[in-house]
Amino acid sequence: MVAFKLFHAIGLIWIATFVFPVDAVSIDDSDDFFLVGTGIYDITGPIADINFMGYAMPQQTGHGLHLRLRSRAFVISEAANELHRYHDIFVSADIGMGSDLLTFRVVERLDDLLSERKNLCKIENLSISGTHTHSGPAGFLQYVLYQFTSLGFVKETFNTFVEGIAQSLLRAQLNMKETDIMINTGLLFGANINRSPTSYLENPLSERMFYESEGDTDKTMLLLKFQAKDTKADIGLLNWFAVHGTSMNNTNLLVSSDNKGYASYLAEKHFNGNSTLPGRGDFVAAFASTNLGDVSPNTAGAKCIDTGLPCDDKSSSCDGNSLKCIGSGPGNDMFQSTEIKKQWHYAKTLFDGAKKILSGKISSRHSWVDMSNQEVLLESGEVVKTCSAALGYSFAAGTTDGPGSGQFVQGTVISNPFFDEVAGFLSRPSVEEKICQYPKPILINTGDLSMPYFWDPPTVPISIFRLGDLYEFTTMAGRRLRKAIYSTLKEYDIVNGTVTIAGLSNSYVHYVTTYEEYQAQRYEAASTLYGPHTLNAFIMNFERILKDLLDGIVSDSDRPPPDLGDDQLSFVPPVVFDRIGFFERFGGVIDNAKELYLQGQEAQVSFRSANPRNNQRIEGTFLSVDQLGPNNRWTTRYVDGDWCTKFAWHSEPNQLGKSIAKITWNVPDDEVEGIYRICHYGTRKLPIREAEILMRSVLDKLGFRGSSFILWAFSSSFGYMWNTLSLNSW
Repeated sequence: MVAFKLFHAIGLIWIATFVFPVDAVSIDDSDDFFLVGTGIYDITGPIADINFMGYAMPQQTGHGLHLRLRSRAFVISEAANELHRYHDIFVSADIGMGSDLLTFRVVERLDDLLSERKNLCKIENLSISGTHTHSGPAGFLQYVLYQFTSLGFVKETFNTFVEGIAQSLLRAQLNMKETDIMINTGLLFGANINRSPTSYLENPLSERMFYESEGDTDKTMLLLKFQAKDTKADIGLLNWFAVHGTSMNNTNLLVSSDNKGYASYLAEKHFNGNSTLPGRGDFVAAFASTNLGDVSPNTAGAKCIDTGLPCDDKSSSCDGNSLKCIGSGPGNDMFQSTEIKKQWHYAKTLFDGAKKILSGKISSRHSWVDMSNQEVLLESGEVVKTCSAALGYSFAAGTTDGPGSGQFVQGTVISNPFFDEVAGFLSRPSVEEKICQYPKPILINTGDLSMPYFWDPPTVPISIFRLGDLYEFTTMAGRRLRKAIYSTLKEYDIVNGTVTIAGLSNSYVHYVTTYEEYQAQRYEAASTLYGPHTLNAFIMNFERILKDLLDGIVSDSDRPPPDLGDDQLSFVPPVVFDRIGFFERFGGVIDNAKELYLQGQEAQVSFRSANPRNNQRIEGTFLSVDQLGPNNRWTTRYVDGDWCTKFAWHSEPNQLGKSIAKITWNVPDDEVEGIYRICHYGTRKLPIREAEILMRSVLDKLGFRGSSFILWAFSSSFGYMWNTLSLNSW
């Protein structure tokens, strides 16, 4: 522990991939209400050694924590009868994307937790939507393509996500109450840009002119406000706004929930009280993803990092090198850019102005679709087909938010014989597959790969929710999808519905572009797995299940994907042991804090530490900043889920098992004077532990039960606090 004195300086329909709210009436005219429960739970997972999901950079492995990841759950019912209640269930989780295996396990785990109310949550009425942070642990998807940089499946990540999401749903179910749901929408400018503007320009001029007021990205934020019917207390908010979770770039090594997680943090601090620690309090605020496929938060745009000049428009490269073309801003660094509060501020404006109450029925439809084998009737009368899944060359180039390989550039429509030959060792596409995917030159023919298990999902989930899964749809692809849904609603004389796309839900199959954008073969098009008619196939199937919902019939479905949980491979090395040097102790201070800090300054302390994977400290913390109060009692003011703290961990070079944790506290500008201390908490794993586990097993078989005490002694926690400083006033 380190203490110092701080001196005060002078001076809907959601398409899950949708929600459509049904009828909306004025706040004074409705006696209708829903039953709503909200829940939040920690899903941070391993913060050390594990690769991050998103940028697919092998060297981007966790070395600490900035903002904890959370699951935020909303359970909504229309019926007052406890035994015959139908639920719509939506989860916004600070993870890269949805996962079919994750959804399967969450449903199973929630059944275990709700032993007397099994089948509350099913695949058919559940949408788990990722906020698309690129700074969370990987290894939770069951397909090979998404496991290369994470060294396979990561149980530490997966199990934490399953348990945390299920626990958030349990909390939501247990606190359901009569609730008014209010809706509001508006346009938020200056918070996103299109990272593939030349692709957007491939769309018809007349179509682009229709959206001229918003431009080449969606600016609409749709917000639901939840207010207790009896007390009028605000209990939550849920909104959708299109922007990637890439404010933190691919050099970041601290687990972070990125811009949407930060917006949720600010909202929950505001409504629960600034003294409430993160993840605590009754108010739950989710900033969910929507059609963000080509939408970047880096509003300063992409420039060549060596010259400062604009990148080549079509290839997003500098002299043919995509690694030099990087987007940035609006801040001076990625932390400042993440800290921009536009999403939260505008959500608060919509929240305060929400007056229309939703009323009516809730329902949903779900279907599994084999997207590689869809026949689509175009407006021209031509019948076209989707393709077996494949990734194009530009996939390997990455984006301006996070470049991939310097050997590839966006916009590539001509294959390279060398790369074709190398990729052919995995799977060589047939002539028919090449024609189907044209003009995409196939780099990885994922649809034909099944060793050691599937590389991409063989079938994908689509869902539509009526309140009162989609993938990364580009701006115009999302607009066409919403337009088709509105058109279908109009056929049923529903003219006042509101449609939103809940992105990255329940599974992941990369991107969906328009046919015109597909021709340009930038990153998003090269990552549109099922060929140029993918969007039309999705629209056709969403129209189908929406009509099923409105007609009250069950939707047809292809087979669900296989459960590959037992087949997963993992090559992530375990934590072997932690150690310290002679005359050292775990938790000992290496570099101490200064005696005095002013508001706005940065306090840092380094400790002898242990690998954070030993104990993820879920619903806990690796650090605390405590203030000395009356009667010499310490009160925790900040933890590792607060924006103003950072927990950085690294192993010492050439010192197996030795590690250091550096805790940083950026003293808030409004922090009060006082005596503070910085504490570090962790769990050590000593070399003898593995021998103790073996010994315990042997002794247990011999009928001796005392070895458990020995085992516990060698896997103990630490939380040393020392070097308290007594300081006088300045």
